[in-house]
Amino acid sequence: MAKATTDNLTFNTQRAAPLRLADTVSDEIAAALFDGRIAPGDALPSEGEIARQFEVSKPIAREALRLLAGAGLIHTQQGKVARAKAMTGEPLDRIYGYAVRSSLKRLQEANEMRLVLESGIAGLAARRRAKNGLTVMQKAVEKMRTSIGQPEDFTEADIDFHHGMALATGNTMIRIQVEGMRSVQREVSELFSRRSNRTTADWKATVLRHQAIYDAISAGDESAAQKALAEHYDAANIASFEVANG
Repeated sequence: MAKATTDNLTFNTQRAAPLRLADTVSDEIAAALFDGRIAPGDALPSEGEIARQFEVSKPIAREALRLLAGAGLIHTQQGKVARAKAMTGEPLDRIYGYAVRSSLKRLQEANEMRLVLESGIAGLAARRRAKNGLTVMQKAVEKMRTSIGQPEDFTEADIDFHHGMALATGNTMIRIQVEGMRSVQREVSELFSRRSNRTTADWKATVLRHQAIYDAISAGDESAAQKALAEHYDAANIASFEVANG
């Protein structure tokens, strides 16, 4: 694919790949989104300008934008320019949401997936301890303490905590992945809240488990962080079975 003659192009149009043209174009635009050449909220070039830069037809440019919109990377609206979206786990969250609401088996599988992923996340967070993530985790634990007996607020604090743990790694892709698992986190947290025999002591024990994870990460103790996380997930699985058998 030949490079367009215009200087200061937004996209790298030199790379050739054995893909459909629309895939090649969408890959290059996505690269510009991920490396910051196009910031969240920025308008993308028009279909015509994209077609000109990549030397493709307007229908190919339109298909490339459709692919990006389907992936949640841009926002498109009839008659308006496409705009870049902030990188979040929203598209993945929708998929996991459908899965975990379909059956208890899928929820238990998703929780198992979270354990595998978050064990590594806890370890990396303990090594890097990015300040913004630690702050989010600490505030989330405090909110949990003041939300005992209030399922909705407690659940949101729980989700914030795990998001903070991802932020503490300083890794954008991990942050996006954890954001994509919010539906799973919400379902698991609500399972705790739906148990008919849940006592104040149960709520407090949940807070203490999160506090233990935070303490280990903030202290830079990778092994303790992973151990505390595993204990927390064991308790979550017990709650799942209790609800299932109730």
